[in-house]
Amino acid sequence: MSAPTYYKQNRLKQLRAFCFAAREGSISRAAEQLYLSQPSVSLQVQALERELETTLFERRGPNIRLTPQGQALVEIALPLVEGIDALPENFRSELGDLNSGEISIAAGESTILYLLPEVIKKFADAYPAVRIKLHNVTGRDGLVMLRSNQADFAVGSMLDMPDDIQYQPIVDFATVLIAPTDHPLASKRRDRIKLEEIGRYGLILPPRHLATWRMVEAVFQQHGVAYNVTLEAGGWEVIKKYVETGLGISIVTDICLTGNEELVRIPLDRFFAHRTYGVVLRREKHLLAPARKFIEMMAPAIAGDLGVASGG
Repeated sequence: MSAPTYYKQNRLKQLRAFCFAAREGSISRAAEQLYLSQPSVSLQVQALERELETTLFERRGPNIRLTPQGQALVEIALPLVEGIDALPENFRSELGDLNSGEISIAAGESTILYLLPEVIKKFADAYPAVRIKLHNVTGRDGLVMLRSNQADFAVGSMLDMPDDIQYQPIVDFATVLIAPTDHPLASKRRDRIKLEEIGRYGLILPPRHLATWRMVEAVFQQHGVAYNVTLEAGGWEVIKKYVETGLGISIVTDICLTGNEELVRIPLDRFFAHRTYGVVLRREKHLLAPARKFIEMMAPAIAGDLGVASGG
């Protein structure tokens, strides 16, 4: 037997109260945000717990913490509540109104630092009323955000392509070896450096779970060459700094090289394919006008800023 209509109408209020309480970590702060009394918010959360026959919060004095069941519910309910609350604005965006709305973008640190600044600046200048939310996340976490509708799209590089994801390459970059200017490899002819020579020196690489490590590992294994990682470091700026100080060499995508580094750049095109960066979307995802316009602006803005040809 289905719930009475009036009860279904109250469910949105209950879910909104629950989501605000989960976000704020407090019933009283949620009540302030919702312009309701604290008892009203508590009653709505309790009604939701009775319907679902579970406990959503652990209550410790004035503070609350999500139970595992509450965490599962907030992941389902939060995108729904935010979507309904943003319905008028999104409707205007769907009609092509670029005087309001929001874009939520997931991207890694290298993409945020080296690829997106110019296009974000151009978009913000053209459409100042559209809010941009930029999430600094790894590729794996970016996919989680796409699948849970927490991000409209991601920007980055894709090595593996899940069935529910589509990828639109925009620009590509070479993979290069970077070394200190006084390193033994710096004086060798670029086209004669072998993987065996690189493998003799300690490599500085991003953490193992990221795509760069997997790419390096695959190429060295394919050629049957041993290599040694002496330092794991997060972020290309950190890696470049440690290479400059002489702690090792690294294999990087040259998206991160500005030309101002005190480093030797050695092309590795003989061993590594170019790496593309582009837009990552969930299949069947419907994008509103601001997100569509941002993606439309990306290719010319990025290509123009970097002085490279766009494409896969």
